[in-house]
Amino acid sequence: MNKSYLMVPGDKENLLGKLHKLKASKFIINLEDGVYDKDFARNLIYEKLQDSTLKSKIVVRINSLDTCGKEDIKVINKLKPFAIRVPKIQHLDDVKLALELIDDDIDVHLSIETSAALNNLHTFGFDTRVTTVYLGILDMLESLKLPQSLVKLDNPSIDYILSKFLIDSKIANLNPISFMYQDYKNTEEFKLWCLKLKNMGYEAKACLSPKQVEIVNEVFGYSEDELHKAQYIVKIYEENFKNGICGFSDSKYGFIDEPIYKDAKLILNKN
Repeated sequence: MNKSYLMVPGDKENLLGKLHKLKASKFIINLEDGVYDKDFARNLIYEKLQDSTLKSKIVVRINSLDTCGKEDIKVINKLKPFAIRVPKIQHLDDVKLALELIDDDIDVHLSIETSAALNNLHTFGFDTRVTTVYLGILDMLESLKLPQSLVKLDNPSIDYILSKFLIDSKIANLNPISFMYQDYKNTEEFKLWCLKLKNMGYEAKACLSPKQVEIVNEVFGYSEDELHKAQYIVKIYEENFKNGICGFSDSKYGFIDEPIYKDAKLILNKN
């Protein structure tokens, strides 16, 4: 189960050399925001990662297609990472262009950062190569002409954006990754955000630091009790189903029927 997506600057050679020591599910190698020498960064990524055993965990975040994203793709296609993440997506035509440019054996991930992108998100899962979307909350707020100060645990507008992003992603059969929490030193509030997001139905979160990765892996994982319960339900349901019984009362967990069984299977498949 992919839970933690760690952002790594694409122009920092020392950090690229330490990826094997980190416990993130995926590494988002960044060529976009904060990277000024684009040529240097894309060539560094190719040089440092072309022979890496971590390619199945590498996602390269390129620049927008209307700036130098096309040049990025030409180089990154040769690298063959797990996926390429395309920013500033707004409309279906943007997704189609990305699919044309990115090699067929590389997954396509999308950044959802504007009101137009959020409005069109439910249409973006038309191709099986498009698998994952990331919520850019600060750019989203700017697009909506709302202040960044709204990003609080109890703000209803943020709750609405998070809910819409989650549900529309699921409708489109896409994997939704929640927004980056910028105050990476504030691990207490970060954990509260993780708990809130898990309670909403999220299964993964973007990270800025190894410490955030640790918290995400802990919060979004399943406890031993949850796994034992799921294993028990799957086992006892399948035993009863063989005898033509698809709904019954259990002494440990009450009434068990097919929806309860499917939820238990879901937990085991995601672990």
